[in-house]
Amino acid sequence: MSRLGDLLHLERTRRKLTAKAVAKLAGVNEKYILDVENGTRIIPDDQARRILAKMGLEQQTDAMFTLDDIAATVDLQTAVSPERLVRSKKEKDEGSEKADGSIWLDALKGVLQHVPVYNAVMKEVGSRLLPVTQGKIEGVPAEKVYYLMSPDNRMRGYRVQKGDLVLIVPSNTVEDGKIMLLDTPQGKMLYMLKVLPRYQLLLQTYDQQSESEVVAMADVKVIGKAVRLEAEL
Repeated sequence: MSRLGDLLHLERTRRKLTAKAVAKLAGVNEKYILDVENGTRIIPDDQARRILAKMGLEQQTDAMFTLDDIAATVDLQTAVSPERLVRSKKEKDEGSEKADGSIWLDALKGVLQHVPVYNAVMKEVGSRLLPVTQGKIEGVPAEKVYYLMSPDNRMRGYRVQKGDLVLIVPSNTVEDGKIMLLDTPQGKMLYMLKVLPRYQLLLQTYDQQSESEVVAMADVKVIGKAVRLEAEL
Protein backbone atom coordinates (compact mmCIF):
# COMPACT_ATOMS: atom_id res chain seq x y z
CA MET A 1 0.00 0.00 0.00
CA SER A 2 0.93 3.65 -0.29
CA ARG A 3 0.87 5.62 2.94
CA LEU A 4 -2.22 7.49 1.75
CA GLY A 5 -3.73 4.11 0.90
CA ASP A 6 -2.85 2.99 4.43
CA LEU A 7 -4.71 5.99 5.81
CA LEU A 8 -7.86 5.29 3.82
CA HIS A 9 -7.73 1.58 4.61
CA LEU A 10 -7.17 2.26 8.32
CA GLU A 11 -10.11 4.64 8.53
CA ARG A 12 -12.38 2.34 6.53
CA THR A 13 -11.63 -0.76 8.57
CA ARG A 14 -11.76 1.18 11.84
CA ARG A 15 -15.28 2.24 10.96
CA LYS A 16 -16.13 -1.32 9.84
CA LEU A 17 -17.00 -0.19 6.31
CA THR A 18 -16.56 -2.30 3.21
CA ALA A 19 -14.80 -0.88 0.18
CA LYS A 20 -18.13 -1.12 -1.65
CA ALA A 21 -19.86 0.95 1.07
CA VAL A 22 -17.18 3.65 0.95
CA ALA A 23 -17.32 3.70 -2.84
CA LYS A 24 -21.07 4.27 -2.69
CA LEU A 25 -20.66 7.11 -0.18
CA ALA A 26 -17.95 8.75 -2.29
CA GLY A 27 -19.74 8.27 -5.61
CA VAL A 28 -17.02 6.08 -7.15
CA ASN A 29 -16.74 2.38 -7.88
CA GLU A 30 -15.33 -0.22 -5.51
CA LYS A 31 -12.23 -0.81 -7.66
CA TYR A 32 -11.37 2.89 -7.36
CA ILE A 33 -11.26 2.64 -3.55
CA LEU A 34 -9.27 -0.60 -3.59
CA ASP A 35 -6.78 0.82 -6.11
CA VAL A 36 -6.19 3.84 -3.86
CA GLU A 37 -5.72 1.60 -0.82
CA ASN A 38 -3.32 -0.65 -2.72
CA GLY A 39 -1.29 2.34 -3.92
CA THR A 40 -1.95 1.71 -7.62
CA ARG A 41 -4.04 4.86 -8.08
CA ILE A 42 -2.84 8.35 -7.12
CA ILE A 43 -5.55 10.86 -6.22
CA PRO A 44 -5.47 14.60 -5.34
CA ASP A 45 -5.60 15.73 -1.71
CA ASP A 46 -9.06 17.24 -2.09
CA GLN A 47 -10.42 13.95 -3.40
CA ALA A 48 -8.84 12.05 -0.51
CA ARG A 49 -10.30 14.53 1.97
CA ARG A 50 -13.72 14.16 0.38
CA ILE A 51 -13.61 10.38 0.73
CA LEU A 52 -12.47 10.65 4.35
CA ALA A 53 -15.24 13.14 5.06
CA LYS A 54 -17.80 10.78 3.52
CA MET A 55 -16.59 8.11 5.94
CA GLY A 56 -17.31 10.49 8.81
CA LEU A 57 -13.85 11.88 9.48
CA GLU A 58 -14.24 15.36 10.98
CA GLN A 59 -12.29 18.00 9.04
CA GLN A 60 -10.77 19.60 12.10
CA THR A 61 -9.00 16.39 13.09
CA ASP A 62 -6.39 16.82 10.37
CA ALA A 63 -6.06 20.59 10.58
CA MET A 64 -2.50 20.35 11.89
CA PHE A 65 -1.28 18.10 9.09
CA THR A 66 -1.62 18.12 5.31
CA LEU A 67 -2.08 14.89 3.42
CA ASP A 68 1.27 15.56 1.77
CA ASP A 69 2.87 15.57 5.22
CA ILE A 70 1.12 12.32 6.07
CA ALA A 71 1.86 10.52 2.84
CA ALA A 72 5.51 11.57 2.79
CA THR A 73 6.38 10.86 6.40
CA VAL A 74 4.20 8.33 8.19
CA ASP A 75 3.80 4.58 7.96
CA LEU A 76 0.30 4.56 9.38
CA GLN A 77 0.01 0.81 9.71
CA THR A 78 2.79 0.79 12.29
CA ALA A 79 2.20 4.22 13.81
CA VAL A 80 -0.90 3.31 15.85
CA SER A 81 -0.09 1.36 18.99
CA PRO A 82 -2.30 -1.52 20.21
CA GLU A 83 -2.86 0.46 23.43
CA ARG A 84 -4.26 3.37 21.42
CA LEU A 85 -6.60 1.03 19.54
CA VAL A 86 -7.92 -0.34 22.85
CA ARG A 87 -8.33 3.18 24.24
CA SER A 88 -10.17 4.29 21.10
CA LYS A 89 -12.64 1.42 21.43
CA LYS A 90 -13.21 2.26 25.09
CA GLU A 91 -13.83 5.94 24.21
CA LYS A 92 -16.31 4.89 21.56
CA ASP A 93 -18.14 2.52 23.96
CA GLU A 94 -18.36 5.34 26.50
CA GLY A 95 -19.76 7.73 23.90
CA SER A 96 -16.81 10.10 24.18
CA GLU A 97 -16.67 12.92 21.64
CA LYS A 98 -12.98 12.21 21.27
CA ALA A 99 -13.79 8.87 19.72
CA ASP A 100 -15.32 10.72 16.77
CA GLY A 101 -11.84 12.03 15.95
CA SER A 102 -9.31 9.93 14.12
CA ILE A 103 -6.82 7.64 15.83
CA TRP A 104 -4.36 8.34 13.03
CA LEU A 105 -4.11 11.92 14.29
CA ASP A 106 -2.88 10.63 17.64
CA ALA A 107 -0.36 8.53 15.77
CA LEU A 108 0.81 11.52 13.77
CA LYS A 109 1.32 13.60 16.89
CA GLY A 110 3.88 11.01 17.93
CA VAL A 111 5.87 11.16 14.72
CA LEU A 112 5.43 14.72 13.45
CA GLN A 113 5.91 18.03 15.22
CA HIS A 114 5.66 21.67 14.29
CA VAL A 115 9.06 23.26 14.94
CA PRO A 116 8.94 27.06 15.44
CA VAL A 117 10.81 29.48 13.17
CA TYR A 118 12.32 32.52 14.91
CA ASN A 119 13.68 35.73 13.42
CA ALA A 120 16.78 37.59 14.60
CA VAL A 121 15.01 38.96 17.70
CA MET A 122 13.64 35.51 18.54
CA LYS A 123 10.09 36.33 17.56
CA GLU A 124 8.19 33.36 16.18
CA VAL A 125 7.36 33.94 12.51
CA GLY A 126 6.27 30.50 11.39
CA SER A 127 6.87 26.78 11.77
CA ARG A 128 8.09 23.72 9.92
CA LEU A 129 6.84 20.15 10.26
CA LEU A 130 9.57 17.65 11.12
CA PRO A 131 9.54 13.91 11.86
CA VAL A 132 10.06 12.86 15.47
CA THR A 133 11.83 9.67 16.52
CA GLN A 134 11.07 8.50 20.05
CA GLY A 135 10.25 12.07 21.06
CA LYS A 136 13.47 13.48 19.62
CA ILE A 137 14.64 15.49 16.64
CA GLU A 138 18.34 15.33 15.78
CA GLY A 139 18.88 13.37 18.99
CA VAL A 140 17.49 15.99 21.38
CA PRO A 141 13.98 16.49 22.85
CA ALA A 142 11.70 17.66 20.03
CA GLU A 143 10.42 20.67 21.96
CA LYS A 144 13.96 22.05 22.34
CA VAL A 145 14.83 22.49 18.65
CA TYR A 146 13.91 25.50 16.53
CA TYR A 147 14.71 27.23 13.26
CA LEU A 148 16.53 30.53 13.06
CA MET A 149 15.79 32.66 9.99
CA SER A 150 19.05 34.17 8.80
CA PRO A 151 18.65 37.98 8.93
CA ASP A 152 21.48 38.81 6.51
CA ASN A 153 24.28 37.45 4.33
CA ARG A 154 27.09 37.55 6.87
CA MET A 155 27.38 33.72 6.67
CA ARG A 156 26.95 33.50 2.89
CA GLY A 157 30.44 32.02 2.46
CA TYR A 158 29.22 29.09 4.56
CA ARG A 159 26.10 28.67 2.38
CA VAL A 160 23.75 30.49 4.78
CA GLN A 161 22.06 33.42 3.05
CA LYS A 162 19.44 35.93 4.12
CA GLY A 163 16.06 34.27 4.63
CA ASP A 164 17.46 30.75 4.89
CA LEU A 165 16.25 28.60 7.79
CA VAL A 166 18.88 27.07 10.05
CA LEU A 167 17.81 24.26 12.38
CA ILE A 168 19.30 24.82 15.83
CA VAL A 169 19.71 22.20 18.55
CA PRO A 170 20.55 23.38 22.06
CA SER A 171 24.23 23.13 23.02
CA ASN A 172 26.61 25.02 25.28
CA THR A 173 29.68 23.13 24.11
CA VAL A 174 32.15 24.65 21.67
CA GLU A 175 32.71 22.42 18.61
CA ASP A 176 35.63 23.06 16.32
CA GLY A 177 34.70 23.69 12.67
CA LYS A 178 30.96 23.96 13.34
CA ILE A 179 28.48 26.78 12.83
CA MET A 180 27.25 27.67 16.30
CA LEU A 181 24.67 30.11 17.62
CA LEU A 182 26.14 32.54 20.15
CA ASP A 183 24.44 34.85 22.59
CA THR A 184 26.25 38.18 22.10
CA PRO A 185 25.66 41.79 23.23
CA GLN A 186 24.34 42.40 19.70
CA GLY A 187 21.89 39.51 19.94
CA LYS A 188 21.92 35.87 18.91
CA MET A 189 24.30 35.40 16.01
CA LEU A 190 25.75 32.57 13.93
CA TYR A 191 29.51 32.06 13.66
CA MET A 192 31.85 29.44 12.32
CA LEU A 193 34.05 28.47 15.25
CA LYS A 194 37.68 27.40 15.21
CA VAL A 195 39.36 26.33 18.43
CA LEU A 196 42.76 27.94 19.03
CA PRO A 197 45.47 27.23 21.61
CA ARG A 198 45.38 28.82 25.07
CA TYR A 199 41.58 28.55 25.35
CA GLN A 200 40.85 30.94 22.54
CA LEU A 201 38.35 30.87 19.72
CA LEU A 202 38.33 32.25 16.21
CA LEU A 203 34.87 33.59 15.35
CA GLN A 204 34.43 33.61 11.57
CA THR A 205 31.88 35.15 9.21
CA TYR A 206 31.98 35.36 5.42
CA ASP A 207 29.94 37.77 3.29
CA GLN A 208 31.92 39.48 0.54
CA GLN A 209 35.10 38.36 2.27
CA SER A 210 36.13 36.34 5.29
CA GLU A 211 36.22 38.20 8.59
CA SER A 212 37.37 36.83 11.91
CA GLU A 213 37.89 37.78 15.52
CA VAL A 214 39.93 36.07 18.23
CA VAL A 215 38.23 35.91 21.62
CA ALA A 216 38.74 34.12 24.90
CA MET A 217 36.69 30.95 25.12
CA ALA A 218 35.45 32.01 28.55
CA ASP A 219 33.89 35.13 27.00
CA VAL A 220 31.79 33.18 24.51
CA LYS A 221 28.30 31.96 25.33
CA VAL A 222 27.29 29.14 22.99
CA ILE A 223 23.57 28.38 23.03
CA GLY A 224 23.08 26.12 20.02
CA LYS A 225 24.53 24.24 17.08
CA ALA A 226 23.39 24.55 13.47
CA VAL A 227 22.59 21.07 12.15
CA ARG A 228 20.44 21.61 9.07
CA LEU A 229 19.87 24.25 6.42
CA GLU A 230 16.69 24.89 4.43
CA ALA A 231 17.05 27.29 1.53
CA GLU A 232 14.71 28.46 -1.24
CA LEU A 233 15.97 27.98 -4.78
